[in-house]
Amino acid sequence: MSSQTSAARIGQTLKGLETATRFALAVLALASGVYTYLGVRGLLDGDANFVFFAAIIYSAAVSVGIYVFWSYMMRLFPLMREATQRAVMIGIMALGSVMIVAMSSWLNAAALAGSAALEQHMAVTLEDFSGDLDKAHANALSAQSLLPDVQRARERFATLAGQERDGGALTGAAGAGSVVQLLSQMTNELDALSNSITRSQAQVAALFEAGSVHLATMRELVSAPGPVQPRADEFAAELVRLAGVIASLQETSVAASVRRAADDLSLGFIAPVADGQSASLVARQDQAMANIRTAVAAQSQLLSEAAQDILDQPQVAPRRFVPLSTAEAVLRYAGDFVPSWAGAISIDLLPVVLVLLLAVAHSAMRRDAAAFDDAETLTAAEMMRAVALYHQMLPQPARPDAPAETGDEAEDDVEPAPPTGDTVTALTPRKRGEGANRP
Repeated sequence: MSSQTSAARIGQTLKGLETATRFALAVLALASGVYTYLGVRGLLDGDANFVFFAAIIYSAAVSVGIYVFWSYMMRLFPLMREATQRAVMIGIMALGSVMIVAMSSWLNAAALAGSAALEQHMAVTLEDFSGDLDKAHANALSAQSLLPDVQRARERFATLAGQERDGGALTGAAGAGSVVQLLSQMTNELDALSNSITRSQAQVAALFEAGSVHLATMRELVSAPGPVQPRADEFAAELVRLAGVIASLQETSVAASVRRAADDLSLGFIAPVADGQSASLVARQDQAMANIRTAVAAQSQLLSEAAQDILDQPQVAPRRFVPLSTAEAVLRYAGDFVPSWAGAISIDLLPVVLVLLLAVAHSAMRRDAAAFDDAETLTAAEMMRAVALYHQMLPQPARPDAPAETGDEAEDDVEPAPPTGDTVTALTPRKRGEGANRP
């Protein structure tokens, strides 16, 4: 196949595909406009008629803009021959593509993945609040770990009180004297502290159960079918209730109360007056009460430090649920919806491929037809003169009836032969079909 034939076929193919190209571009622009309409409708608020007409006008403007822009690019870009011109056109095409993405593609993505993005936002928020509930519950339970220490201290003082009452283990004199009274006082204080910690266990368990119920309801709202906006509103209401439960859990912790009670054991220590009947017994009672004071101070310090360690743990920071529109949710969680973004952008930028195809086809057509540029502009008169000059340059055969001449005379008498009738006839343009079968 000759280069001229190849160029002609490329041109015919492009002409045949022109209608299909326009139809495809119109369909792409219309599809982009439809999804843009859905995205805009989710952003606007107000009267239903206002939202409808505003979304229609915007989507129509987007469709027309996309169609006109890519029509210009398909017509003009393939005609650019110089590298500078093509570079400028590529820059214009890149700028137009960015503007199309800004005014249409992100709205298309909002229409394609808006509901899924809102559900993703609710799911992420649910996980955050679930972690907050677990953390608040753990902080509340950590205060319960002080209960065994308090109970051991209480049992220790109660045992000493019993031993002193029954056999005088501390003073050597059995009976309910000053030492027994002091040990019983410490036992009662630790017993009250132990009871307060025990009561808080039931309250913490009840609050955690209530929070778990709210979490279960929120999980059902995230995965439930149907429109996402009503579910999002109910989800926000449940979240407010859950935040209240988390705050209550943090206030329920008895660590602060345990620390204050432990400090009171030492700072508020009031020893009774020794009531021994002899000076020796009084001295032994004073010595026993001093030892008890030292033991109470040590126990108080241990409990206070343990409670302070619990209080030093990081508290759960208050968290709020921020409702998002479909477009905002798609932008925030864009990484989770890459396929939807790819589809939305491809609808708008697919004509780039058509523009490049046309540019390659026109370049190939120009390259194949470059050798025939002069022939396409050559006139019939120029062709006749060229052929006549060609025949004049050919050597002429000698005529048989002419006398033989020699030397310079023969050379002077030779004249170039005029073009024959056949040559002129051959150079005369004929109508199509004439002379094809003429003998």
